[in-house]
Amino acid sequence: MTNNRKGGRPLLSPSQKLKYRIAVKLCTQDFYTLKAKAAQAGITYTELARMAITGCSVLQRLTPEQMDCIRKLSGMGNNLNQIAHKANAQGYSEARSEYLYLADMIDNILKMIKTDDGKNSKG
Repeated sequence: MTNNRKGGRPLLSPSQKLKYRIAVKLCTQDFYTLKAKAAQAGITYTELARMAITGCSVLQRLTPEQMDCIRKLSGMGNNLNQIAHKANAQGYSEARSEYLYLADMIDNILKMIKTDDGKNSKG
């Protein structure tokens, strides 16, 4: 079978065709912000939205284990501040062992968080 087309735009491959539609509701301010950014870039606002979708990265929510680690880390930070206050009031030598223990615990929790991030970011 021969192609009898005499010109015009070349056919797009099926993967290049824009065949899916998504309805998005925006408030007035967001809509005009989108239009203004598109005008500054010299493209249509639909093309800007499409570029934003393909160029963005979405971060995964924190797992309950990570949230627990963050709570523990926050508590340890508060304890560390109390130790610093005690060290300033009573002298450093008495607070040194408490400080070293908490610093070690904080390091361990940070290592756990980094390990969890490494596991969850693959895929």
